[in-house]
Formats: sequence, structure tokens, C-alpha cells
Amino acid sequence: MKIFVFGSSITSSYWNGAATYYRGIYKNLQRLGHEIVFAEPDIYARQQKRDVGSIGYATVRVYQTPSELEAVLDEADGANLVIKHSGVGADDEFLESAVLDLRAPWRQIAFWDVDAPATLARVHENQQDVFRSLIPEYDFIFTYGGGKPVVERYLELGAKNCIPIYNGLDPETHHPVPASQELSCDLAFVGHRLPDREKRVEQYFLAAAENAPDLRFILGGEGWGSRKLPENVRWIGHVGTGDHNSVNCSARMVLNINRESMAEVGFSPPTRVFEAAGSGACLITDSWPGIAQFFVPGREILVAESAEEVVGYLRETNAEQAKQIGMAMREDYFLRTRSGMVWLES
Repeated sequence: MKIFVFGSSITSSYWNGAATYYRGIYKNLQRLGHEIVFAEPDIYARQQKRDVGSIGYATVRVYQTPSELEAVLDEADGANLVIKHSGVGADDEFLESAVLDLRAPWRQIAFWDVDAPATLARVHENQQDVFRSLIPEYDFIFTYGGGKPVVERYLELGAKNCIPIYNGLDPETHHPVPASQELSCDLAFVGHRLPDREKRVEQYFLAAAENAPDLRFILGGEGWGSRKLPENVRWIGHVGTGDHNSVNCSARMVLNINRESMAEVGFSPPTRVFEAAGSGACLITDSWPGIAQFFVPGREILVAESAEEVVGYLRETNAEQAKQIGMAMREDYFLRTRSGMVWLES
């Protein structure tokens, strides 16, 4: 099958948290025998900040927008399956409708939502949103997770189906590496500064740093340069996917903080959770519905409701104990996947 994809970027993780997800999905679809063409717009300086070499599992079409968009749509006309991901970053509303014009008896059209809480909030707040009327037209609705709450909402909006495709671990990409002295710290968090994440970063990470001035914290991700940080927090800027293993393996513990909308819906462990698992890192996560369906709290992952609980874990868990938790997460994950276990919200 030839699959033509419109997405934010598979070549760059710069301001693009979906990159790891895309790479794992499409690499493995290609291994199953499918031909992949991934079309991404040349925006946000991503092409100047690529963090992968050649991509052998997909043909990448980088296009200028909007001038080359019609030509890219013409190329998609040769595919058996056309996928429009949410959050392409340019011409999203146009593409949501335009890909449906490619429908044919031999071709199916899918919408793959990598931020379902945001998309569903958008159509809920604006009853006249054009995408609301397009949902029933797609052959498939795939989502980045979200479990039963997201599935039910899409079905209520008339979707023919809604299939969550959760994040997972690519052991070829995320694995233990030697620790870097330069990145040594007690707690690391990597995430871009976004409006619906910043408050939670303040609550869980920055407040923890203020409450533990004797400990060392590293903050990665774009947008934090203008933000006043506690003296024991070091900002290291954008962290390309090739450097995630080093960060995860150099910190005594790693923090996951979901965006507000993702935390409310739950059932959507983000890529950084599985990146940490692959590295054998000890992960603390903010609390969200569905954690126990994916991991065993206390054994494989530590769940915090506040900065005080984050600091408590840092105080009570030494390096050896942290290593045991991180390796349990990694080993138990492989055990579950080898046994064929899947995670779906019942």
C-alpha cells in the first residue's frame, strides 16, 4: 500500500513534539511492506534544525506553503491511503477539507489527531467550525491516545470509527547510553514553553526547584530563555531527539509534565515517557487519568500530585533506587510487549 502523509515534520523535532511518534510509526509501517511519502511544510526553521540524517523508510516531501500545496495534493492522488495529521502548522483547515476531495473507490482518507483534546475543544467551542461537519466524512479517525473519553466524543460527532494509536518505545532509538557529566543533575525536564503547559511546569518543576535549593535541575526545550528561573535551574535550550538519551541517562530522575488539556483527558502517555523508559531512566510524572493502565506506579513510575511530592521523591530515592525503578520500567515494558499485551481503555 502507498501511504501519503501530511504532518508537521518527520525530519525535525524543533517545536515539534510529534517527531518521535511519527518516526516510530512510519518506520514500522514501512517494515510491514508499505510505501510512505511524508509531506511537511518548510516552516518554523525546522529544515535548518533537522535532527536526523537520511530517512530511509519514507520519501520526504518538503514543500513551500502555500505555493506548492496544490502540487503536493496532486502527488497524493496516487496513494491508496491519504493521512492528514492534526497540527501540520500551516493550511490545516484547508487540508482538512482538501484531502477529502481525493476520495476514490480505491483510496481511503484518514484524519490522525495528535492533539485530540485541543481538536475536540476547538469544535466544542465553535459549533460552526467547518471541521466539525467533516468528521463523518473520513474513513478513519486515528488519535495519539485519549482512550475512552476521546473515542466517545469523536463517535458523538459522527465519526465512522475512532482508533487510539498509543505511543510506544523504539529500542533502536531510545536506549541506555553513558552518562554525561555536563548533563548531570538531580532532576531534568525537557519540554517547550507552551501556554497550556507553562502553569504546570511552574507547579511541578520550578516550584520543586525553589523548594530544594540544594539540588540541581536541568530544563530543556525552546521558549524558556526569557523566563526568570531559580538559581539552581540550568536551561540548556532545544534538545534534539539524538540527545534525549544523554539527558535521560545523566539525570538521577526525569520529570514528565503533560499539557493541561492532555492531563485532563488522560490515557495519552507522551513520547518523553517512553523515551525515558527506553533509557532506563527513573521517571516522575504529574498525575493524569489512566497511568496505571500503562505502568505500575511505585515500581515502574513515580506519580506526583504536587511539587512537594516531586521533592519528596528526590529526597527519598537515592541513585541506586532510582536506577532500579528506571530499569523495572524498561524491562517490564519489553516483557509486556513480547507477551502481546496491548493497552486499550475498556
